[in-house]
Amino acid sequence: MSWAILNLIRFYWLIFPETKRRQCLFRETCSNHVYRLIKEKGFIKGFLGFISRIKKCRSGYTIYVGNKGFEVKLADGTTINQDEISPQLLEGIPSLISDLVTSSVK
Repeated sequence: MSWAILNLIRFYWLIFPETKRRQCLFRETCSNHVYRLIKEKGFIKGFLGFISRIKKCRSGYTIYVGNKGFEVKLADGTTINQDEISPQLLEGIPSLISDLVTSSVK
């Protein structure tokens, strides 16, 4: 069963290159996360990792500055720190902050 899921993920990567996929909230994308879990820990752990990510990876998150830099509070209440956040998600934040500061000074 594991080999079938791993091949399905590889097929997904082939059909939908990273540039065509929805932006992931996590540094390690969901497909990479599940692939790694299945390879390292087996099908059951990979499946549970998939279910966990599906519950967390949806809109309704909030980005804020916490004790450890930027943090994201996910829709399910889980908080992830800057080391786990996708770099693409954090890319536009410095300009957004400068825009907010500039507009509040006016």
